[in-house]
Amino acid sequence: MAADIPPRTAASRATDRPGDPSPFALGLLLRRAHWRAAAGLGEALRPLGIELRHFAVLIELVNHGPTVQRDLVTATGSDKAGIMRIVDDLERKGLAVRKAVAGDRRVRAVEITPQGLELFDAAHAAAEPVAERLVAGLGRGEAERLTDLLTRFAHPADGEA
Repeated sequence: MAADIPPRTAASRATDRPGDPSPFALGLLLRRAHWRAAAGLGEALRPLGIELRHFAVLIELVNHGPTVQRDLVTATGSDKAGIMRIVDDLERKGLAVRKAVAGDRRVRAVEITPQGLELFDAAHAAAEPVAERLVAGLGRGEAERLTDLLTRFAHPADGEA
């Protein structure tokens, strides 16, 4: 029976160290990069009274205008209950409002308020030095290149996934 089991090959252990050939290495590096960015940006948002999850919804509202909650679920990668809590928070803070959608009494669209737009602009100003620190160790043109690569990775052309 033991003769039927193929011999084990010395496979790489998945890490996020530079040069790791593991098929998991890219995902682990992206996760570490996300943690680093999220920690810094979260600190920048804290004095404004919001978290990254709130800001993700505000981004969608600024980019797309009034948006139904189910579309915010898809756009932010959250779940229905999570979006409900986030929108509740934004409404309580006066940063967004829910409005009825014509033709469907059950559906509500979320819309950013003028106060939400002011906070959105303030968040960008607060995050700018954090963003600069995140890329400070990169060489000339590398921050733009990284942004380009990550954009293409996150938004593949022609629906590739």
